[in-house]
Amino acid sequence: MAFEAFGDILYGSFQNLWGGVIEFIPKFIVAFIIFVLGWLVAVSLGKIVAQILGMLKLDKIFENLGFEGPITRAGFKLDVGGFIGGLVKWFFIVVFLIAAVDVLGLEQVNLFLRDVVAYLPNVIVASFILVIAAVVADTMRRIVVGSAKAAHLPSSELLGGITKWAIWIFAILAAMYQLGIAGPFVQTLFTGFIAALSIALGLSFGLGGKDAAARFLAKLGSDISNGRK
Repeated sequence: MAFEAFGDILYGSFQNLWGGVIEFIPKFIVAFIIFVLGWLVAVSLGKIVAQILGMLKLDKIFENLGFEGPITRAGFKLDVGGFIGGLVKWFFIVVFLIAAVDVLGLEQVNLFLRDVVAYLPNVIVASFILVIAAVVADTMRRIVVGSAKAAHLPSSELLGGITKWAIWIFAILAAMYQLGIAGPFVQTLFTGFIAALSIALGLSFGLGGKDAAARFLAKLGSDISNGRK
């Protein structure tokens, strides 16, 4: 009697397991087909977008605007079509993957992938911030170095380097904040960086320019005295 009951339980367990496998196989096949088709569509769309942007000569436009030099010196390659095409490709891959996972009924994975799709705009904005920073940092470095040399100030390259890296640090902190990476910590770090930079600039101008300020005040006093006479 006990063996018969045990056999019934074992039989029921295997029957449920086999029924689950039979029910899962069609879903898996459909999900696999959706993902493969989605992958092909995503790759094709990415290439099409990259080719269209290449035909529009966007790289040439950015080169004429002076983006190529700073971006190359920053360690990146100027390929607007490839970058946007890659974003389009991975966006559609994740979208079709969400559809495939939805067919399988994996709700937690589905929610995670939806969060990934919702996060993509932050990645785009952060990338844009870094690209703009590469151009602005290089341009400001050249301006500071040129101005310092024109004013016959020592350490013009050092001043240019400080300007460049100050902009880069600012941009990296802004990109991290946009990505939501340790938001309160980045905000505190950013505030501390601005405070330290302000103090450093104040000290440098205060200590380095005290002689010039004294001469200016003396000249101003002399002009006032001459005006009274």
